[in-house]
Amino acid sequence: MKPIQWLGNTHKIVRGYLPSVRQEIGYNLDKVQRGFEPFDWKPITSVGPGVKEIRIHADNEYRILYVAKFTEAIYILHSFVKKTQQTSQKDIDLGKERYLEILNLRRISK
Repeated sequence: MKPIQWLGNTHKIVRGYLPSVRQEIGYNLDKVQRGFEPFDWKPITSVGPGVKEIRIHADNEYRILYVAKFTEAIYILHSFVKKTQQTSQKDIDLGKERYLEILNLRRISK
Protein backbone atom coordinates (compact mmCIF):
# COMPACT_ATOMS: atom_id res chain seq x y z
CA MET A 1 0.00 0.00 0.00
CA LYS A 2 1.31 3.44 -0.91
CA PRO A 3 1.80 5.86 1.97
CA ILE A 4 -0.07 9.17 2.03
CA GLN A 5 1.84 12.45 2.22
CA TRP A 6 -0.24 15.44 3.32
CA LEU A 7 1.08 18.75 1.98
CA GLY A 8 0.80 22.09 3.74
CA ASN A 9 -2.06 22.36 6.22
CA THR A 10 -4.29 19.90 4.36
CA HIS A 11 -4.34 17.26 7.10
CA LYS A 12 -5.29 19.87 9.69
CA ILE A 13 -8.13 21.08 7.45
CA VAL A 14 -9.49 17.55 7.01
CA ARG A 15 -9.30 16.90 10.78
CA GLY A 16 -11.64 19.89 11.22
CA TYR A 17 -14.40 18.33 9.10
CA LEU A 18 -17.37 16.47 10.55
CA PRO A 19 -16.63 12.86 11.60
CA SER A 20 -18.89 11.47 8.85
CA VAL A 21 -17.00 13.49 6.22
CA ARG A 22 -13.61 12.38 7.59
CA GLN A 23 -14.80 8.78 7.47
CA GLU A 24 -15.85 9.14 3.83
CA ILE A 25 -12.50 10.76 2.96
CA GLY A 26 -10.64 7.96 4.74
CA TYR A 27 -12.64 5.30 2.90
CA ASN A 28 -11.86 6.89 -0.47
CA LEU A 29 -8.17 7.38 0.30
CA ASP A 30 -7.94 3.74 1.40
CA LYS A 31 -9.31 2.73 -2.01
CA VAL A 32 -6.66 4.89 -3.71
CA GLN A 33 -3.92 3.34 -1.56
CA ARG A 34 -5.06 -0.11 -2.69
CA GLY A 35 -4.86 0.90 -6.36
CA PHE A 36 -8.57 1.55 -6.98
CA GLU A 37 -10.43 4.70 -7.93
CA PRO A 38 -12.34 6.67 -5.28
CA PHE A 39 -16.13 6.43 -5.27
CA ASP A 40 -16.75 9.89 -6.81
CA TRP A 41 -13.88 11.69 -8.52
CA LYS A 42 -12.85 13.66 -11.58
CA PRO A 43 -9.52 14.67 -13.12
CA ILE A 44 -8.29 18.20 -12.43
CA THR A 45 -5.81 18.73 -15.24
CA SER A 46 -5.78 22.48 -14.62
CA VAL A 47 -3.73 21.75 -11.46
CA GLY A 48 -1.36 19.25 -13.08
CA PRO A 49 -1.16 15.98 -14.99
CA GLY A 50 -2.50 13.09 -12.91
CA VAL A 51 -4.23 15.31 -10.33
CA LYS A 52 -7.67 14.08 -9.29
CA GLU A 53 -10.41 15.44 -7.07
CA ILE A 54 -12.33 13.29 -4.60
CA ARG A 55 -15.85 14.65 -4.27
CA ILE A 56 -17.72 14.21 -0.99
CA HIS A 57 -21.39 15.22 -0.94
CA ALA A 58 -22.59 15.87 2.60
CA ASP A 59 -23.97 18.96 4.34
CA ASN A 60 -21.49 20.83 2.10
CA GLU A 61 -19.44 19.85 -0.95
CA TYR A 62 -16.00 18.72 0.20
CA ARG A 63 -13.06 18.29 -2.15
CA ILE A 64 -9.67 16.58 -1.83
CA LEU A 65 -7.06 17.23 -4.53
CA TYR A 66 -4.49 14.44 -4.78
CA VAL A 67 -1.98 12.86 -7.12
CA ALA A 68 -1.27 9.11 -7.00
CA LYS A 69 0.77 8.60 -10.18
CA PHE A 70 4.14 8.62 -8.42
CA THR A 71 5.45 5.29 -7.13
CA GLU A 72 6.61 6.47 -3.71
CA ALA A 73 3.43 8.04 -2.30
CA ILE A 74 -0.02 9.51 -2.73
CA TYR A 75 0.24 13.25 -2.28
CA ILE A 76 -2.72 15.16 -0.87
CA LEU A 77 -2.37 18.62 -2.37
CA HIS A 78 -5.33 20.49 -0.96
CA SER A 79 -8.72 20.13 0.69
CA PHE A 80 -11.53 22.64 0.73
CA VAL A 81 -15.28 23.15 0.99
CA LYS A 82 -16.71 24.06 -2.36
CA LYS A 83 -19.28 26.86 -2.16
CA THR A 84 -20.01 27.47 -5.87
CA GLN A 85 -20.38 25.42 -9.04
CA GLN A 86 -16.90 26.35 -10.24
CA THR A 87 -13.73 25.67 -8.24
CA SER A 88 -12.22 28.96 -7.10
CA GLN A 89 -9.00 30.13 -8.72
CA LYS A 90 -7.44 30.40 -5.25
CA ASP A 91 -7.95 26.67 -4.66
CA ILE A 92 -6.62 25.76 -8.13
CA ASP A 93 -3.56 27.98 -7.62
CA LEU A 94 -2.77 26.42 -4.25
CA GLY A 95 -3.07 22.95 -5.77
CA LYS A 96 -0.71 23.96 -8.60
CA GLU A 97 1.79 25.41 -6.14
CA ARG A 98 1.88 22.21 -4.10
CA TYR A 99 2.07 20.06 -7.24
CA LEU A 100 5.18 22.01 -8.29
CA GLU A 101 6.63 21.47 -4.79
CA ILE A 102 6.33 17.71 -5.32
CA LEU A 103 8.02 17.88 -8.71
CA ASN A 104 10.89 19.92 -7.23
CA LEU A 105 11.32 17.58 -4.25
CA ARG A 106 11.34 14.54 -6.54
CA ARG A 107 13.94 16.18 -8.78
CA ILE A 108 16.21 17.03 -5.82
CA SER A 109 15.96 13.55 -4.25
CA LYS A 110 17.11 11.76 -7.41
